[in-house]
Amino acid sequence: MNEKAVLVIGAGTMGNGIAQVFAASGFSVTLVDVNQGLLDRGLGAIGKSLDRMVKKELIAESDKTAILGRIQPSVGMPERSDAFLAIEAATENLAVKHQLFAALDKAHAPEAILASNTSSISLCTLAGPLSHRERVIGMHFMN
Repeated sequence: MNEKAVLVIGAGTMGNGIAQVFAASGFSVTLVDVNQGLLDRGLGAIGKSLDRMVKKELIAESDKTAILGRIQPSVGMPERSDAFLAIEAATENLAVKHQLFAALDKAHAPEAILASNTSSISLCTLAGPLSHRERVIGMHFMN
């Protein structure tokens, strides 16, 4: 398990922001979504956000390049992941989240943390069918 690796599921508003924060903090991030178009849109949003930070002189151009270099896009869920933390930031749909958490449960080591950015679904409901329910946490980011 790699304690400097994070998997983020969902490249929308919340997911791309989460990926940016972790990459800016030095983590290697795999950003996952269902198709390349959504990934491109999410990476574009991150690029624009970082451009604003460069323009305001909050970060250097080299920092932007380094941050973007730590984000690896992926279409579809990986079968295996060595990330110590997986953060789900998908649509608020219980069936979708159950499917994602089942895949995360299989793809990650038993000690990996599985987090949800849900704002309305009970964590107990999300974790219910998993083999390692004790590792599911809520991690709600604000956009």
